[in-house]
Amino acid sequence: MDAGRWGVPETALVVGMGASGAAAARHLHDRGARIVAVDDAPGDEARAAAARLGLELVEAPDVARLADLLVGADVVVPSPGVPLAHPVFGLAAEHGVPVRGEVELAFRWTHHPVVAVTGTNGKTTVTALTTEMLTASGVRAIAGGNIGLPLSEAVRRDVDVVVAEVSSFQLRWTDTFCPQVGVWLNVAEDHLDWHPGMDDYVAAKSRIWAHQGSDNLAVANADDPVVAAAARSAPGRVEAFSVVGEAHWRVARGALWGPPGRIVDVSELPRALPHDLANAMAAAAAALGAGATVEGVRAALRGFPGLPHRLTLVAHEDGIGWYDDSKATNPHATLAALYGLSSVVLIAGGRNKGLHLGVLRQGSHHLRAVVAMGEAAPEVASVFDGVCPVTTVSSMDEAVAAARAGAMPGDTVLLSPGCASFDQYPSYAARGDDFARAVITLVGLRAPAVEPSQEEPGA
Repeated sequence: MDAGRWGVPETALVVGMGASGAAAARHLHDRGARIVAVDDAPGDEARAAAARLGLELVEAPDVARLADLLVGADVVVPSPGVPLAHPVFGLAAEHGVPVRGEVELAFRWTHHPVVAVTGTNGKTTVTALTTEMLTASGVRAIAGGNIGLPLSEAVRRDVDVVVAEVSSFQLRWTDTFCPQVGVWLNVAEDHLDWHPGMDDYVAAKSRIWAHQGSDNLAVANADDPVVAAAARSAPGRVEAFSVVGEAHWRVARGALWGPPGRIVDVSELPRALPHDLANAMAAAAAALGAGATVEGVRAALRGFPGLPHRLTLVAHEDGIGWYDDSKATNPHATLAALYGLSSVVLIAGGRNKGLHLGVLRQGSHHLRAVVAMGEAAPEVASVFDGVCPVTTVSSMDEAVAAARAGAMPGDTVLLSPGCASFDQYPSYAARGDDFARAVITLVGLRAPAVEPSQEEPGA
C-alpha cells in the first residue's frame, strides 16, 4: 500500500546504504517499517549501518533477486548515487511501486519549516550562509541534506527551521516536497554521467518549486536564463536576485539592496567576487523569508568567511596568490572563479562527468597559462590549444611547480579543476588539501589576509 502524505510504509526497499540510505533506513525503522536493504558495492560502513538496525544487507543482487525483493514493497528508497540505469527503477515502474528519496520522506515526516537550496554551483555556501543569518537573528536553524547531515536526521533536531541543500539526484525522487522557501541559484551542465541529458537535469532541479503554493517563496537568479524562465511559472511568490540588472535583490551604488532597502555595502563583505554577491543576495532573500531579521542578515554577511576549497587563499609569495577552488567540479564553477580574476595560471582537469569542457575557453581572456592534469588533461589541453601556453602534468607536485614557472608577480595561481576528483583523490577536499600541501612545500608561509585581484562587479 502507499502510506499517504504523512504515513509510514509497511515495507520499504532501501537501495544503497551510504549516509543518505542509512539515514532513511533508520528513520523508517524507528517509525515501525519493515526494511529490506540492498547495496551493490557495500563498504564496511554500509554493512555496519545495516547491522546496527538488525538488517540483513543483500549485496549485489541480480535482476531476478531484486524483483523478488520488490514484491510486497510499498516504496523504493534509493540513495542519491544510485544511477538511473539501475534495474530497480524499471522494476518499480513495472510493479507500480512509488520511488521516493530520503529528502521526500524527511519532508513528509517533519513539521519544521524547510528552506531548500539547489543549483549547479553555490548550494553549500548559500545553505551555510542562510543558516548563519537565521542563527544571528535568534532563529534556531540547522543545515542538512546534501551538505552533510542527512535531512531525515536534521528534521529530528529541536530547531525552528531546517535549511536543506538539495541536489538534482535528491529532487528527482520527490513528489510532495514543498519548502517554505525554495532557492534555485543557477543551472549549467553537470552530472550528465547520471542524468540522461540536460532536459532531465533541469526538470529535476525545477522540482524545488513544483509543489509550492501562493504562501511559499521562490528565490530565483534573474541572471540565469533557465532559472528565470522557470520562475515565471513558479506557483509561489517569487523574489529574484541579479548582480548585473534590476531585480528585487540587486547590486547598486556600491551596496546590496533588497525589498527592505539597503542591506550592506559591498566593501563590508569579506569577499566580493560576482558569485559571492549572488550568493549573498540569495541567502539574504531566503533567510528573511524564513524569519531572519535584517540585522541578523547584515551581521552574518559581514562575518561570513566562506567555506573551504572555494577560492580559499593558501599562500602569497613573490606577488603571486595561490588559491584552492577544488570544489569547482564542473566548468561553470571554474568560469565563475575566472570571471572574478584578472591574470590567472589555471590548474584544471580530473575526471570529466560527461560535460563539455570546451566552454572553459570562454574564460581564456583571464588566463596567462593553463596546467592540465588528471584523466581529462588531454581534453583540457585541447580546449586551450593555441589560446595560451599549456603544460600537461601527472601529479599535483608537478602541477604546482609548472604553475610557479609560468606565473608572474600580480598573477593568481588557481586550482579550479572543472572536473571531479575521483581519478586521483577520494574527494574534492582531499584534492584541495594536496594542492595546499604542495604549495606550502614549494613557497612556504601562508598569508591569509591577501585577496585575489578582482574585477569590478556590476553596479
